[in-house]
Amino acid sequence: MLQDKDRIFTNLYGMHERTLAGAQQRGHWDGTAGIIKKGREWIIEQMKASGLRGRGGAGFPTGLKWSFMPKESDGRPAYLVINADESEPGTCKDREIMRHDPHTLIEGALIASFAMNANTCYIYIRGEYIREREALQAAIDEAYDAGLLGKNAAKSGWDFDLFLHHGAGAYICGEETALLESLEGKKGMPRMKPPFPAGAGLYGCPTTVNNVESIAVVPTILRRGPEWFASFGRPNNSGTKLFGISGHVNNPCVVEEAMSITFEELIEKHCGGIRGGWDNLKAVIPGGSSVPCVTGENMRDAVMDFDALREKGSSLGTAAVIVMDKQTDIIKAIWRLSKFYKHESCGQCTPCREGTGWMMRVMDRLMRGEADVEEIDMLWDVTKQVEGHTICALGDAAAWPIQGLIRNFRHEIEDRIQVNKQGKASIAAE
Repeated sequence: MLQDKDRIFTNLYGMHERTLAGAQQRGHWDGTAGIIKKGREWIIEQMKASGLRGRGGAGFPTGLKWSFMPKESDGRPAYLVINADESEPGTCKDREIMRHDPHTLIEGALIASFAMNANTCYIYIRGEYIREREALQAAIDEAYDAGLLGKNAAKSGWDFDLFLHHGAGAYICGEETALLESLEGKKGMPRMKPPFPAGAGLYGCPTTVNNVESIAVVPTILRRGPEWFASFGRPNNSGTKLFGISGHVNNPCVVEEAMSITFEELIEKHCGGIRGGWDNLKAVIPGGSSVPCVTGENMRDAVMDFDALREKGSSLGTAAVIVMDKQTDIIKAIWRLSKFYKHESCGQCTPCREGTGWMMRVMDRLMRGEADVEEIDMLWDVTKQVEGHTICALGDAAAWPIQGLIRNFRHEIEDRIQVNKQGKASIAAE
């Protein structure tokens, strides 16, 4: 269990001042210039040593990602873009950072941008995050007024500008290259890779896109040392992590915990247990709506980190834990997710444009029991034709929840079809 002295986000619940003065009291903006004076290579090596993996879902090593940026400028400016387009259903961790602890993100943006030779950073915030944008913009204004941003930012000798850009509420703009397109004023449609953003990103310049939480933890890691951060969690899954637990628990919450905590401890310590007790647990989506569900009995002993959940046939994703008890109509729940992905597909790739609508319509019939048993296998085949055959991962995100349903709850789908057939037969007999 994570102790209070090891928490990075000290104002996650808004109990203290979110102002600059409040942040400084809690140890933020302490010695920022000194960290920057140690140089780019030192910062990147420290980040690699900490073992921090991206907190946006994919889990790519952050220090390694930063090292892909060109060491010397070829005349083009470099950019850091922070992905605050938190649109994955079930995920609401970055919202708490921006709402209550925005200076962790702003200080992190300065240090990370310096490490990648970027004088400009954009934060791309989700369209629906109105209050969060206001809180973040107020914090940015405070930082400018205090000389922490702008020319000679925080007296570090580095000129740095930070801009907040408001999206229009499109899920697809959370995909890093669609986000860059949107930021340039174009339709939010993913780009083909390569070139990768580190070579040609925003305005064709070297760019790194990082998640809010990935950047917000940087200053604390550099102040307390990578060994401290790496001491939490299992090897290759280190650090502290924000978990957002929603659904059928007694106390839904967002909480900072050590990586590799067990699912049972996470739920018992922070959520007051499962609604109706552990025997009432049916299924869990452990990492936001795009990852496959896991059955309750398989999830109880699960370790909450990237590698352990992959072994369970799912993923840590954004650590948005959606808990479902036995009163849940799981077929309807997954149908609702397939409807979401159908609605949010940008339509650029045929497998996703056609496949998401097709999968949603089959799911609709399965939910009502108005399908044949053979269609379950056909639906599985279609998910495999969508998965991995699109420019971005939205096709995968649409396929995986359905695959998880079929893998774990096929018997429920078949039972519903049988019940519906028997009902129709009895009506016909009358």
